[in-house]
Amino acid sequence: MLSAEEYSEVCVLWRQGWSISAIARHLDRDRKTIRAYLSGDRTVGVRVVSHDDFLRFVPYCQQRLDDDPHLQASTLHAEVLELGYQRAYSTFTRALRRHVIRPHCAVCSRDSARNIHGPLEEVHFDWVQLPNPPADWDCGRKADLLMGALTRSGHWRAAIVAIKDLPHTVQAVDQVLRRLGGTGQRWLFERTPPVCSSTGKLTTGFQQVATYYGATLAIRPKAHPPSPVVRAHRSVLHHWWATAAGDLGMLAAQSSLDRLAERSDGRRQRTGCEVPTLLPLPSKPFPARTCTQRRVDPDGLIQLEGNFYALPAELAGAAVKIRRRLDEPHLSVTTTRGAVIACFDRAPEGAGHTVTASGHRITIERPARATDTGPHACPVGKVRRPPSQAALTKAQALARLGGERPLEHPLHAGGNQPPRGGAGPTIAHPSQPERPADGCRARHCHLAARTCHDRG
Repeated sequence: MLSAEEYSEVCVLWRQGWSISAIARHLDRDRKTIRAYLSGDRTVGVRVVSHDDFLRFVPYCQQRLDDDPHLQASTLHAEVLELGYQRAYSTFTRALRRHVIRPHCAVCSRDSARNIHGPLEEVHFDWVQLPNPPADWDCGRKADLLMGALTRSGHWRAAIVAIKDLPHTVQAVDQVLRRLGGTGQRWLFERTPPVCSSTGKLTTGFQQVATYYGATLAIRPKAHPPSPVVRAHRSVLHHWWATAAGDLGMLAAQSSLDRLAERSDGRRQRTGCEVPTLLPLPSKPFPARTCTQRRVDPDGLIQLEGNFYALPAELAGAAVKIRRRLDEPHLSVTTTRGAVIACFDRAPEGAGHTVTASGHRITIERPARATDTGPHACPVGKVRRPPSQAALTKAQALARLGGERPLEHPLHAGGNQPPRGGAGPTIAHPSQPERPADGCRARHCHLAARTCHDRG
Protein backbone atom coordinates (compact mmCIF):
# COMPACT_ATOMS: atom_id res chain seq x y z
CA MET A 1 0.00 0.00 0.00
CA LEU A 2 1.33 3.44 -0.98
CA SER A 3 1.26 6.34 1.43
CA ALA A 4 -0.03 9.79 0.46
CA GLU A 5 3.53 11.11 0.04
CA GLU A 6 4.52 8.19 -2.17
CA TYR A 7 1.39 8.61 -4.31
CA SER A 8 2.14 12.32 -4.80
CA GLU A 9 5.69 11.46 -5.87
CA VAL A 10 4.35 8.81 -8.27
CA CYS A 11 2.05 11.39 -9.91
CA VAL A 12 4.86 13.96 -10.22
CA LEU A 13 7.23 11.44 -11.80
CA TRP A 14 4.52 10.22 -14.17
CA ARG A 15 3.85 13.79 -15.35
CA GLN A 16 7.60 14.20 -15.96
CA GLY A 17 7.54 11.29 -18.39
CA TRP A 18 8.90 8.48 -16.20
CA SER A 19 7.85 4.98 -17.10
CA ILE A 20 6.05 2.71 -14.65
CA SER A 21 9.10 0.46 -14.38
CA ALA A 22 11.38 3.43 -13.61
CA ILE A 23 8.98 4.70 -10.92
CA ALA A 24 8.79 1.21 -9.39
CA ARG A 25 12.58 0.92 -9.25
CA HIS A 26 12.89 4.41 -7.78
CA LEU A 27 10.38 3.70 -4.97
CA ASP A 28 11.35 0.03 -4.59
CA ARG A 29 7.78 -1.05 -5.30
CA ASP A 30 6.13 -3.57 -7.59
CA ARG A 31 5.17 -2.41 -11.07
CA LYS A 32 1.64 -3.79 -10.70
CA THR A 33 1.16 -1.67 -7.58
CA ILE A 34 2.24 1.53 -9.35
CA ARG A 35 0.01 0.72 -12.33
CA ALA A 36 -3.00 0.02 -10.11
CA TYR A 37 -2.71 3.41 -8.36
CA LEU A 38 -2.24 5.32 -11.62
CA SER A 39 -5.20 3.60 -13.28
CA GLY A 40 -7.47 4.30 -10.30
CA ASP A 41 -7.99 0.63 -9.36
CA ARG A 42 -6.58 1.32 -5.89
CA THR A 43 -7.15 4.25 -3.55
CA VAL A 44 -4.58 5.84 -1.31
CA GLY A 45 -5.03 4.81 2.34
CA VAL A 46 -7.29 1.82 1.57
CA ARG A 47 -5.80 -1.65 1.83
CA VAL A 48 -6.98 -4.26 -0.63
CA VAL A 49 -8.74 -7.17 1.08
CA SER A 50 -8.45 -10.31 -1.01
CA HIS A 51 -10.79 -13.25 -0.71
CA ASP A 52 -9.40 -16.25 1.18
CA ASP A 53 -10.07 -19.42 -0.82
CA PHE A 54 -9.12 -21.55 2.16
CA LEU A 55 -12.13 -20.56 4.30
CA ARG A 56 -14.51 -23.11 2.80
CA PHE A 57 -11.98 -25.90 3.44
CA VAL A 58 -11.55 -25.08 7.14
CA PRO A 59 -14.26 -27.50 8.45
CA TYR A 60 -12.81 -30.42 6.50
CA CYS A 61 -9.22 -29.73 7.58
CA GLN A 62 -10.23 -29.29 11.21
CA GLN A 63 -12.18 -32.55 11.17
CA ARG A 64 -9.25 -34.45 9.63
CA LEU A 65 -6.84 -33.10 12.26
CA ASP A 66 -9.29 -33.88 15.06
CA ASP A 67 -9.42 -37.47 13.83
CA ASP A 68 -5.62 -37.73 13.40
CA PRO A 69 -3.46 -35.10 15.19
CA HIS A 70 -0.35 -36.54 13.48
CA LEU A 71 -1.67 -36.14 9.91
CA GLN A 72 1.03 -34.62 7.72
CA ALA A 73 0.29 -31.34 6.00
CA SER A 74 1.43 -32.74 2.64
CA THR A 75 -1.19 -35.50 2.86
CA LEU A 76 -3.91 -33.04 3.81
CA HIS A 77 -2.88 -30.73 0.95
CA ALA A 78 -3.21 -33.59 -1.54
CA GLU A 79 -6.72 -34.29 -0.24
CA VAL A 80 -7.96 -30.69 -0.50
CA LEU A 81 -6.51 -30.42 -4.02
CA GLU A 82 -8.93 -33.17 -5.06
CA LEU A 83 -11.74 -31.19 -3.43
CA GLY A 84 -11.08 -28.06 -5.48
CA TYR A 85 -8.32 -26.16 -3.69
CA GLN A 86 -6.03 -24.51 -6.25
CA ARG A 87 -3.22 -22.96 -4.25
CA ALA A 88 0.36 -24.13 -3.70
CA TYR A 89 1.59 -26.10 -0.70
CA SER A 90 3.33 -23.11 0.90
CA THR A 91 0.13 -21.02 0.70
CA PHE A 92 -1.83 -23.95 2.13
CA THR A 93 0.47 -24.36 5.13
CA ARG A 94 0.31 -20.64 5.93
CA ALA A 95 -3.48 -20.74 5.83
CA LEU A 96 -3.49 -23.92 7.87
CA ARG A 97 -1.46 -22.28 10.64
CA ARG A 98 -3.65 -19.18 10.51
CA HIS A 99 -7.10 -20.80 10.59
CA VAL A 100 -6.76 -24.37 11.90
CA ILE A 101 -5.38 -25.43 15.27
CA ARG A 102 -3.74 -28.84 15.38
CA PRO A 103 -4.95 -30.76 18.48
CA HIS A 104 -2.48 -31.22 21.30
CA CYS A 105 -0.91 -34.67 21.73
CA ALA A 106 0.15 -35.35 25.30
CA VAL A 107 2.47 -38.18 24.26
CA CYS A 108 4.44 -36.03 21.83
CA SER A 109 4.77 -33.15 24.28
CA ARG A 110 8.18 -33.24 25.91
CA ASP A 111 7.01 -31.33 28.99
CA SER A 112 4.03 -33.54 29.77
CA ALA A 113 5.90 -36.75 28.88
CA ARG A 114 8.64 -35.78 31.29
CA ASN A 115 6.39 -34.75 34.15
CA ILE A 116 9.02 -35.00 36.86
CA HIS A 117 8.42 -33.40 40.22
CA GLY A 118 11.15 -31.45 41.91
CA PRO A 119 14.06 -29.40 40.55
CA LEU A 120 15.87 -30.84 37.56
CA GLU A 121 19.59 -31.42 37.55
CA GLU A 122 22.25 -29.87 35.34
CA VAL A 123 25.37 -31.75 34.25
CA HIS A 124 28.72 -29.93 34.27
CA PHE A 125 31.19 -31.71 31.97
CA ASP A 126 34.88 -31.12 32.50
CA TRP A 127 38.02 -32.45 30.79
CA VAL A 128 40.86 -33.72 32.98
CA GLN A 129 44.27 -34.64 31.55
CA LEU A 130 46.17 -37.65 32.92
CA PRO A 131 49.93 -37.26 32.30
CA ASN A 132 52.20 -40.16 31.28
CA PRO A 133 49.66 -42.94 30.68
CA PRO A 134 50.87 -46.52 30.04
CA ALA A 135 52.21 -47.23 26.57
CA ASP A 136 49.50 -49.81 25.75
CA TRP A 137 46.84 -47.08 25.99
CA ASP A 138 48.06 -45.57 22.67
CA CYS A 139 47.24 -42.06 23.91
CA GLY A 140 50.65 -40.43 23.66
CA ARG A 141 52.03 -38.40 26.55
CA LYS A 142 48.61 -37.43 27.96
CA ALA A 143 45.30 -39.23 28.29
CA ASP A 144 41.93 -37.46 28.39
CA LEU A 145 39.20 -38.10 30.91
CA LEU A 146 35.66 -36.67 30.69
CA MET A 147 34.00 -36.02 34.04
CA GLY A 148 30.31 -35.23 34.45
CA ALA A 149 29.13 -33.76 37.77
CA LEU A 150 25.57 -32.97 38.85
CA THR A 151 25.30 -29.38 40.03
CA ARG A 152 22.70 -30.02 42.76
CA SER A 153 23.59 -33.34 44.34
CA GLY A 154 27.33 -33.32 43.55
CA HIS A 155 27.32 -36.87 42.19
CA TRP A 156 29.85 -37.45 39.44
CA ARG A 157 31.07 -40.06 37.01
CA ALA A 158 34.00 -40.15 34.57
CA ALA A 159 34.99 -41.94 31.37
CA ILE A 160 38.43 -42.33 29.80
CA VAL A 161 38.56 -41.16 26.18
CA ALA A 162 41.00 -42.81 23.77
CA ILE A 163 40.77 -40.08 21.11
CA LYS A 164 39.44 -36.60 21.79
CA ASP A 165 37.31 -36.22 18.67
CA LEU A 166 33.56 -35.81 18.25
CA PRO A 167 32.52 -39.52 17.97
CA HIS A 168 34.62 -40.60 20.97
CA THR A 169 33.43 -37.58 22.95
CA VAL A 170 29.82 -38.59 22.22
CA GLN A 171 30.65 -42.11 23.38
CA ALA A 172 32.17 -40.77 26.62
CA VAL A 173 29.15 -38.50 27.24
CA ASP A 174 26.80 -41.48 26.81
CA GLN A 175 28.87 -43.60 29.20
CA VAL A 176 28.93 -40.85 31.84
CA LEU A 177 25.17 -40.28 31.62
CA ARG A 178 24.35 -43.98 31.83
CA ARG A 179 26.59 -44.32 34.88
CA LEU A 180 24.75 -41.37 36.45
CA GLY A 181 21.38 -42.95 35.65
CA GLY A 182 19.98 -40.15 33.45
CA THR A 183 20.64 -36.75 31.98
CA GLY A 184 20.11 -33.23 33.22
CA GLN A 185 18.02 -30.63 31.46
CA ARG A 186 21.17 -28.65 30.58
CA TRP A 187 24.78 -29.54 29.77
CA LEU A 188 27.50 -27.09 30.75
CA PHE A 189 30.78 -27.51 28.87
CA GLU A 190 34.13 -25.81 28.79
CA ARG A 191 35.28 -24.21 25.53
CA THR A 192 36.71 -27.38 23.98
CA PRO A 193 37.13 -28.24 20.26
CA PRO A 194 34.73 -31.22 20.06
CA VAL A 195 31.89 -29.09 21.45
CA CYS A 196 32.54 -25.60 20.12
CA SER A 197 34.95 -23.74 17.87
CA SER A 198 37.78 -21.47 18.98
CA THR A 199 35.39 -18.50 18.88
CA GLY A 200 33.00 -20.18 21.32
CA LYS A 201 30.30 -21.10 18.77
CA LEU A 202 28.63 -24.47 19.31
CA THR A 203 29.14 -27.04 16.56
CA THR A 204 26.11 -28.32 14.69
CA GLY A 205 27.00 -31.97 15.29
CA PHE A 206 27.11 -31.64 19.06
CA GLN A 207 23.87 -29.65 19.11
CA GLN A 208 22.22 -32.66 17.45
CA VAL A 209 23.65 -34.88 20.17
CA ALA A 210 22.17 -32.69 22.92
CA THR A 211 18.80 -32.66 21.16
CA TYR A 212 18.87 -36.45 20.89
CA TYR A 213 19.28 -36.76 24.67
CA GLY A 214 16.71 -33.99 25.36
CA ALA A 215 19.11 -31.44 26.85
CA THR A 216 20.27 -27.93 26.03
CA LEU A 217 23.89 -26.81 25.68
CA ALA A 218 25.72 -23.98 27.42
CA ILE A 219 29.36 -22.88 27.35
CA ARG A 220 31.05 -21.56 30.48
CA PRO A 221 32.65 -18.15 29.79
CA LYS A 222 36.39 -17.88 30.23
CA ALA A 223 35.97 -15.10 32.78
CA HIS A 224 33.97 -17.37 35.10
CA PRO A 225 36.13 -19.82 37.07
CA PRO A 226 34.92 -23.39 37.67
CA SER A 227 32.68 -24.01 40.67
CA PRO A 228 34.21 -25.24 43.95
CA VAL A 229 32.54 -28.64 43.43
CA VAL A 230 34.25 -29.09 40.05
CA ARG A 231 37.61 -28.03 41.46
CA ALA A 232 37.22 -30.54 44.30
CA HIS A 233 36.47 -33.32 41.80
CA ARG A 234 39.55 -32.38 39.77
CA SER A 235 41.69 -32.61 42.91
CA VAL A 236 40.27 -36.06 43.69
CA LEU A 237 40.98 -37.28 40.16
CA HIS A 238 44.56 -35.97 40.17
CA HIS A 239 45.20 -37.65 43.53
CA TRP A 240 43.71 -40.91 42.22
CA TRP A 241 45.95 -40.83 39.14
CA ALA A 242 49.06 -40.01 41.16
CA THR A 243 48.49 -43.06 43.40
CA ALA A 244 47.44 -45.46 40.60
CA ALA A 245 49.68 -48.31 39.49
CA GLY A 246 52.06 -47.61 36.62
CA ASP A 247 50.99 -50.61 34.52
CA LEU A 248 47.25 -50.12 35.03
CA GLY A 249 45.20 -51.05 31.96
CA MET A 250 42.52 -48.77 30.56
CA LEU A 251 39.63 -51.04 31.58
CA ALA A 252 41.11 -51.53 35.04
CA ALA A 253 41.49 -47.76 35.38
CA GLN A 254 37.87 -47.26 34.35
CA SER A 255 36.70 -49.80 36.95
CA SER A 256 38.76 -48.06 39.61
CA LEU A 257 37.18 -44.73 38.65
CA ASP A 258 33.67 -46.18 38.96
CA ARG A 259 34.41 -47.53 42.43
CA LEU A 260 35.85 -44.18 43.51
CA ALA A 261 32.73 -42.31 42.28
CA GLU A 262 30.39 -44.78 44.01
CA ARG A 263 32.21 -44.29 47.32
CA SER A 264 31.82 -40.53 46.91
CA ASP A 265 28.07 -40.95 46.31
CA GLY A 266 27.75 -43.07 49.45
CA ARG A 267 29.40 -40.40 51.60
CA ARG A 268 27.14 -37.70 50.18
CA GLN A 269 23.99 -39.74 50.80
CA ARG A 270 24.94 -40.24 54.45
CA THR A 271 25.27 -36.49 54.92
CA GLY A 272 21.64 -36.03 53.87
CA CYS A 273 22.15 -34.68 50.35
CA GLU A 274 19.08 -34.69 48.11
CA VAL A 275 18.54 -37.47 45.58
CA PRO A 276 19.29 -36.27 42.02
CA THR A 277 16.30 -35.75 39.71
CA LEU A 278 17.29 -36.75 36.19
CA LEU A 279 15.56 -37.13 32.85
CA PRO A 280 15.41 -40.61 31.24
CA LEU A 281 17.91 -41.60 28.55
CA PRO A 282 17.21 -43.03 25.09
CA SER A 283 17.37 -46.79 24.78
CA LYS A 284 20.38 -46.58 22.46
CA PRO A 285 23.32 -44.19 22.25
CA PHE A 286 23.50 -41.44 19.67
CA PRO A 287 24.34 -43.02 16.26
CA ALA A 288 27.89 -41.66 16.05
CA ARG A 289 30.54 -43.55 14.09
CA THR A 290 33.86 -44.16 15.79
CA CYS A 291 37.12 -45.16 14.10
CA THR A 292 40.08 -46.59 16.03
CA GLN A 293 43.37 -47.68 14.51
CA ARG A 294 45.03 -50.90 15.71
CA ARG A 295 47.91 -53.14 14.62
CA VAL A 296 47.35 -56.88 14.25
CA ASP A 297 49.53 -58.89 16.66
CA PRO A 298 51.56 -61.99 15.56
CA ASP A 299 48.63 -64.26 16.46
CA GLY A 300 46.28 -62.40 14.11
CA LEU A 301 44.32 -60.70 16.92
CA ILE A 302 43.34 -57.10 17.57
CA GLN A 303 42.25 -55.84 20.98
CA LEU A 304 39.34 -53.48 21.65
CA GLU A 305 37.54 -52.75 24.94
CA GLY A 306 39.01 -55.79 26.67
CA ASN A 307 38.15 -58.29 23.92
CA PHE A 308 40.09 -59.88 21.05
CA TYR A 309 38.93 -60.13 17.44
CA ALA A 310 40.51 -62.78 15.19
CA LEU A 311 41.71 -61.88 11.69
CA PRO A 312 43.46 -64.02 9.05
CA ALA A 313 47.04 -64.94 10.00
CA GLU A 314 48.49 -63.29 6.89
CA LEU A 315 47.44 -59.88 8.29
CA ALA A 316 49.85 -60.13 11.24
CA GLY A 317 51.65 -56.83 11.74
CA ALA A 318 49.32 -54.87 9.43
CA ALA A 319 47.64 -51.63 10.48
CA VAL A 320 43.83 -51.78 10.42
CA LYS A 321 40.93 -49.58 11.50
CA ILE A 322 37.98 -50.60 13.65
CA ARG A 323 34.76 -48.83 12.68
CA ARG A 324 31.43 -49.07 14.43
CA ARG A 325 28.25 -47.14 15.10
CA LEU A 326 27.44 -46.72 18.76
CA ASP A 327 23.83 -47.91 18.44
CA GLU A 328 24.67 -51.10 16.49
CA PRO A 329 25.70 -54.48 18.01
CA HIS A 330 28.47 -55.18 15.48
CA LEU A 331 31.66 -53.58 14.19
CA SER A 332 33.78 -53.81 11.06
CA VAL A 333 37.54 -54.03 10.52
CA THR A 334 38.83 -52.19 7.46
CA THR A 335 42.12 -51.33 5.85
CA THR A 336 43.65 -47.91 6.32
CA ARG A 337 41.95 -46.88 3.06
CA GLY A 338 38.49 -48.05 4.14
CA ALA A 339 38.09 -51.49 2.48
CA VAL A 340 36.11 -53.84 4.75
CA ILE A 341 38.10 -56.92 5.81
CA ALA A 342 35.76 -58.58 8.31
CA CYS A 343 32.66 -57.93 10.43
CA PHE A 344 32.27 -59.02 14.07
CA ASP A 345 29.59 -59.20 16.73
CA ARG A 346 30.66 -56.74 19.39
CA ALA A 347 31.43 -58.46 22.69
CA PRO A 348 30.52 -56.84 26.05
CA GLU A 349 33.10 -54.39 27.28
CA GLY A 350 35.77 -56.02 29.43
CA ALA A 351 34.47 -59.56 28.89
CA GLY A 352 37.83 -60.92 27.64
CA HIS A 353 36.22 -62.85 24.77
CA THR A 354 37.89 -63.85 21.49
CA VAL A 355 35.44 -63.21 18.64
CA THR A 356 35.63 -64.60 15.11
CA ALA A 357 34.22 -62.95 12.00
CA SER A 358 30.47 -63.12 11.36
CA GLY A 359 28.33 -62.66 8.27
CA HIS A 360 26.88 -59.24 9.07
CA ARG A 361 26.49 -56.77 6.25
CA ILE A 362 27.58 -53.20 6.87
CA THR A 363 24.96 -50.76 5.63
CA ILE A 364 26.06 -47.20 5.06
CA GLU A 365 23.19 -45.01 6.23
CA ARG A 366 22.63 -41.56 7.63
CA PRO A 367 22.28 -41.07 11.41
CA ALA A 368 18.69 -41.18 12.57
CA ARG A 369 17.01 -37.88 13.30
CA ALA A 370 16.95 -36.87 16.93
CA THR A 371 13.28 -35.90 16.85
CA ASP A 372 12.18 -39.37 15.66
CA THR A 373 14.34 -41.56 17.89
CA GLY A 374 13.86 -39.98 21.28
CA PRO A 375 12.75 -42.02 24.28
CA HIS A 376 9.29 -40.43 24.26
CA ALA A 377 8.38 -40.67 20.59
CA CYS A 378 4.64 -41.03 20.11
CA PRO A 379 3.79 -44.66 19.20
CA VAL A 380 0.96 -43.61 16.87
CA GLY A 381 2.72 -40.72 15.13
CA LYS A 382 3.40 -42.59 11.84
CA VAL A 383 0.09 -44.50 11.56
CA ARG A 384 -1.90 -43.58 8.45
CA ARG A 385 -5.57 -42.94 9.23
CA PRO A 386 -8.08 -42.65 6.33
CA PRO A 387 -10.76 -39.93 6.42
CA SER A 388 -13.52 -40.62 8.93
CA GLN A 389 -17.23 -40.56 8.16
CA ALA A 390 -17.53 -36.99 9.43
CA ALA A 391 -14.65 -35.89 7.18
CA LEU A 392 -16.26 -37.66 4.19
CA THR A 393 -19.53 -35.82 4.87
CA LYS A 394 -17.73 -32.46 4.81
CA ALA A 395 -15.90 -33.49 1.63
CA GLN A 396 -19.24 -34.26 -0.07
CA ALA A 397 -20.52 -30.84 0.96
CA LEU A 398 -17.43 -29.25 -0.59
CA ALA A 399 -17.94 -31.26 -3.79
CA ARG A 400 -21.54 -30.00 -4.09
CA LEU A 401 -20.37 -26.41 -3.67
CA GLY A 402 -17.40 -26.81 -5.98
CA GLY A 403 -19.06 -25.02 -8.91
CA GLU A 404 -20.09 -21.97 -6.92
CA ARG A 405 -17.70 -19.01 -6.97
CA PRO A 406 -17.44 -16.80 -3.90
CA LEU A 407 -18.62 -13.20 -4.17
CA GLU A 408 -15.90 -10.70 -5.02
CA HIS A 409 -14.94 -8.01 -2.59
CA PRO A 410 -16.39 -4.55 -3.44
CA LEU A 411 -12.89 -3.16 -3.92
CA HIS A 412 -12.35 -5.60 -6.82
CA ALA A 413 -15.44 -4.48 -8.70
CA GLY A 414 -13.64 -1.63 -10.43
CA GLY A 415 -11.88 -3.83 -12.94
CA ASN A 416 -8.92 -6.09 -13.42
CA GLN A 417 -5.26 -5.13 -13.52
CA PRO A 418 -3.51 -4.85 -16.85
CA PRO A 419 -1.99 -8.11 -18.09
CA ARG A 420 1.69 -8.74 -17.47
CA GLY A 421 3.89 -8.01 -20.46
CA GLY A 422 2.98 -6.34 -23.72
CA ALA A 423 1.18 -3.02 -24.12
CA GLY A 424 -1.57 -2.91 -21.53
CA PRO A 425 -4.70 -0.76 -21.70
CA THR A 426 -4.15 2.99 -21.97
CA ILE A 427 -4.19 4.65 -18.53
CA ALA A 428 -6.17 7.85 -18.57
CA HIS A 429 -4.87 10.52 -16.23
CA PRO A 430 -6.11 14.12 -16.21
CA SER A 431 -2.62 15.61 -16.09
CA GLN A 432 -0.85 13.12 -18.35
CA PRO A 433 1.12 14.84 -21.15
CA GLU A 434 1.20 13.57 -24.67
CA ARG A 435 4.10 11.25 -25.30
CA PRO A 436 5.63 10.23 -28.60
CA ALA A 437 4.98 6.71 -29.76
CA ASP A 438 8.64 5.67 -29.80
CA GLY A 439 9.48 6.67 -26.21
CA CYS A 440 10.05 9.71 -24.02
CA ARG A 441 10.89 13.19 -25.43
CA ALA A 442 14.54 13.01 -24.34
CA ARG A 443 15.08 9.78 -26.26
CA HIS A 444 13.26 11.21 -29.31
CA CYS A 445 15.49 14.31 -29.39
CA HIS A 446 18.60 12.21 -28.90
CA LEU A 447 17.75 9.96 -31.84
CA ALA A 448 16.94 12.96 -34.07
CA ALA A 449 20.28 14.65 -33.26
CA ARG A 450 22.17 11.40 -33.87
CA THR A 451 20.48 10.99 -37.27
CA CYS A 452 21.47 14.51 -38.32
CA HIS A 453 25.05 13.85 -37.16
CA ASP A 454 25.26 10.64 -39.18
CA ARG A 455 23.98 12.38 -42.33
CA GLY A 456 26.50 15.25 -41.91
